[in-house]
Amino acid sequence: MNIALWIIASVLGICFAGAGAMKLTTAKDDLLEKMPWVDDFSASQVKAIGAAELAGGIGLILPPVVGIAEFLAPTAAAGLAATMAGAAVVHLRRGDGVAAALPAVVLGGLALFVAIMRFGAESF
Repeated sequence: MNIALWIIASVLGICFAGAGAMKLTTAKDDLLEKMPWVDDFSASQVKAIGAAELAGGIGLILPPVVGIAEFLAPTAAAGLAATMAGAAVVHLRRGDGVAAALPAVVLGGLALFVAIMRFGAESF
């Protein structure tokens, strides 16, 4: 189970770090094409979401790899699960449909699974 959790956390970490870095480094108008939801948020809010995703992605992988403050990995996973719950709500509220909210639900569910397992039976 430990190997499966490492694989899931690594994939999530890379995905969230990449998505967060993109939101931090790309202008809001340029994101609008691929992410129409950014129109509902200010540029600062989009950057804050990106910063949260980048920090969460790094927090999933870095602390356990270097062996310090390993409680940060499940904490980051829980934070990313909450972020994805918010993303699903935004998509549903905007009327984007279940298909648009599904990736957020899947990523959030995986992050929640990592958080539960790393806080519990498979802690470091």
